[in-house]
Amino acid sequence: MANIELTPDELERLSRKVRLKILHEDDDVVLMTAPNEEQLTDIIFALLLEKPLNLKEVHLVLSGIASEDKIRRALSNLVENGLVITGPDGRYRAVPV
Repeated sequence: MANIELTPDELERLSRKVRLKILHEDDDVVLMTAPNEEQLTDIIFALLLEKPLNLKEVHLVLSGIASEDKIRRALSNLVENGLVITGPDGRYRAVPV
């Protein structure tokens, strides 16, 4: 599998793009809802519009939000629907709609 080639700045920028519903927030903790399958698919598609990523990189950006299995399922659905293609380097690339 491909290595992670995200810089710390890229990782932070992409992580900030992930928006989840906040249930509770105070000085010490922020409690958010986990995305459902449709929301996760939309989040991953938006990330791939920003930058082609491999599975490990998507998982790194979404760590603590979604399991690798859910990410794989969402990527599979995006590929099946023609919204994402897989390059020879193993990176997923969004097909702009």
